Amino acid sequence: MQKHRHIFTATPALRTIALRQLLFFISLVLGLSACSDSALPPSHTVKLGEEFSAARAVSVDSFPAYLQLEDRLFAQLDKRVYSRVETGPSFSLARFSKGSLADPTSRDPNWNRSFELAGGPHRGAVLLLHGMSDSPYSLRALGETLHGQGFHVLGLRLPGHGTAPSGMTDISWQDMAAAVTLAMRHLADRVGERPVHIIGYSTGAPLALDFALRAEQGSIGPAPASMVLISPAIGISPAAALASWKRRLSLLPGLGRLAWLQIEPEFDPYKYNSFATNAAEQVHSLTSSVAARIADRNGSGKLLPPILVLKSTVDATVSNNAVVDRLLMKLAPGRHELVLFDINRYAANASLLVDDPGAFTTRMLEAEQLPFGLTLVANTDSSKRAVSLYYKPALAAAPARREQLGQQWPSGIFSLSHVALPFPPDDPLYGSGPPRNPEHIFLGTQALQGERDVLKISGDYLLRLRYNPFYSYLEQRVLEWITP
Repeated sequence: MQKHRHIFTATPALRTIALRQLLFFISLVLGLSACSDSALPPSHTVKLGEEFSAARAVSVDSFPAYLQLEDRLFAQLDKRVYSRVETGPSFSLARFSKGSLADPTSRDPNWNRSFELAGGPHRGAVLLLHGMSDSPYSLRALGETLHGQGFHVLGLRLPGHGTAPSGMTDISWQDMAAAVTLAMRHLADRVGERPVHIIGYSTGAPLALDFALRAEQGSIGPAPASMVLISPAIGISPAAALASWKRRLSLLPGLGRLAWLQIEPEFDPYKYNSFATNAAEQVHSLTSSVAARIADRNGSGKLLPPILVLKSTVDATVSNNAVVDRLLMKLAPGRHELVLFDINRYAANASLLVDDPGAFTTRMLEAEQLPFGLTLVANTDSSKRAVSLYYKPALAAAPARREQLGQQWPSGIFSLSHVALPFPPDDPLYGSGPPRNPEHIFLGTQALQGERDVLKISGDYLLRLRYNPFYSYLEQRVLEWITP
């Protein structure tokens, strides 16, 4: 089998990126006066002292205690951020303006908070782990379905999330891992000997793997019965490794803006639009740690829980090859599966594509003896929007069968995206149509047109798909995976 280049190998293209980053940092140092943090809003500067951390795990040693601390945290958020933001028509789309269309505190429940869905005779428990800069809302729909199937569900708000973007500037992945440990222990106490599963979305995926690896060593428990990883952040841009230098510069007086890779208006009630430099640093550190430990255990004979990976073949955030080469190829054969959602080859004009993922899908379909099962969700043929499932068992030389999915690509959609997979078409915030309640903001399918550089919202934001037209299939696969 061809040996594929490690995601962080310094190819000429990556060396060019690194050089550009270095020159960028030099220009930042030379232009200190342009980096003043005086205009940053309270949501980006206020430090909330009631946040959970690994250091507090000794005193906050149960999930009820975590929730009590979370209550104090959100009271502090209200006092130190919301109270300092104006209200009225001019702020109707501002997340931190009380009573605005984007104000999550006006919704019941506030899905930025940890949630627990209990009751009934349990089939086991499921822990839901959202991504970096997201909130428990990301996996709300799956959580409600799983609860309806008899599972005890816990949607954990990871430290630094669900409050204000400033929470991302000093959080560590070890803080988030400590919260995961606490939540898993709580679920084990609630369901006894019944299985506990983990579903991790984006950065929640390496956090799930981190827990499973630690449980494998016997230092914590319970070991998850299975894992589902959605758009998993297994390998990210090598430029993220340089984020630590920019974060250190941000600590100098007047350079607060360097703490941010991106500063945007905050109008999404359940996700930060701004992205902290520290967040990139923590994702890079977490994924590197997980990948190194998986590589070290390769060939050891140890078995991680069965893993189902669901991913779009086009993903501006994480690498397809990293998911395969740094994770699935390192695991014992016959226990794990990859579901890939291809681009819409009926709508996609190859001459307009920056990078056709066809080479990756071809690699997956033609490779012999892949140790994991593969399902490709793709056009039945290029002349139709209809979609079929192409299934290839683990260790097989070729796809074994093709089945009609009974669905087709909606008109105007050319691919999924990193952020789209866990959201159904009827999602009231990110779905295909606006919600019934006109008092709530809608960020799904948009059709805004006009001159460029007029709106505060970038064209990239408006273009990116935020729901999964094949969500029902994703949900079916998740249910089948954790209820064999």
